[in-house]
Amino acid sequence: MKMTPKTATLLVLAALIALTPFFFPSGYYYRVGALLFVNGIAVTGMVILTGYAGQISLGHAGFAGIGAYACALAPVHWGLHPALAVVLGAALSALLAFLVGRPILRLKGYYLGVATLGLGILVAMVLNNERQLTGGPDGMEVPELGLRAVLKGWGLTLSNGEFWYFFCGLVLLVGAWLALNLYASPTGRALRALHGSEVAARTVGIDVARLKLQAFVISAVYASVSGSLLALQNKFVTPDVAGFMHSIEMVTMAVLGGVGSVLGAIFGAGILTLLPQVLTVFAEYEQMVLGLVMVLVMIFLREGLLPSVLGKFRGKDE
Repeated sequence: MKMTPKTATLLVLAALIALTPFFFPSGYYYRVGALLFVNGIAVTGMVILTGYAGQISLGHAGFAGIGAYACALAPVHWGLHPALAVVLGAALSALLAFLVGRPILRLKGYYLGVATLGLGILVAMVLNNERQLTGGPDGMEVPELGLRAVLKGWGLTLSNGEFWYFFCGLVLLVGAWLALNLYASPTGRALRALHGSEVAARTVGIDVARLKLQAFVISAVYASVSGSLLALQNKFVTPDVAGFMHSIEMVTMAVLGGVGSVLGAIFGAGILTLLPQVLTVFAEYEQMVLGLVMVLVMIFLREGLLPSVLGKFRGKDE
């Protein structure tokens, strides 16, 4: 029986999450792995928006900021459990994406990119300026999730790093499974048709505006969840989580690994999460090396690192 691409992708992800800790030289790398998975969740949403639907967003860090600050503010002001705050942040992000997505998704190309960029900057400005509520640039503390204590009561004792590594890995697996199911669904096929040509999609009866909005809202939820998980594991949040550079990082990770592929985008997130750890020995030249890697990928591997490499191997086999 032939294994489907969806099953293969999920098995590869599960195997990497389960087996990689055996090679960690210290507990610090659990923290790095958890950060990689958080970034992987965000770029999986970018795959749905950009890889499936062909739309661009340069302001998705704004939704990550909403998710992060929901986990900081909701438990303090409304007494919500942090887990419910994650859901609240995702709901608020979805609502905002729905409200602003209807007008801005009528734009195309550079205009769409600038409009989404403005949205992200607006969210970051609010988080920076509302000092009494958000703490301003100094940020604020985020309450403990409390799930690790529950697991300890059940006899499963994990360090903080181990818990967040496996918990974020599990959320990433669920997010990847949902995205892959969407890809194989009628809605996913319609999104890919939209990506190929909006005009052709309209001629066969596809509601282009509705599908664009759906992709935008779904990707906003992914970004919000990633922001919530980042805030919860750090137990602190600042407006930088909603900053312009975070948005650019999301897009860069997805494009570097292969924005048309869930596994490829997660691979790109891994590269850009791990590479700075390796390049610390180069100190001042870190940004230059990262930029050089991006330029080389865009010139020689236009589909992204993973799809291009796998495509070359398939070509040799044939």
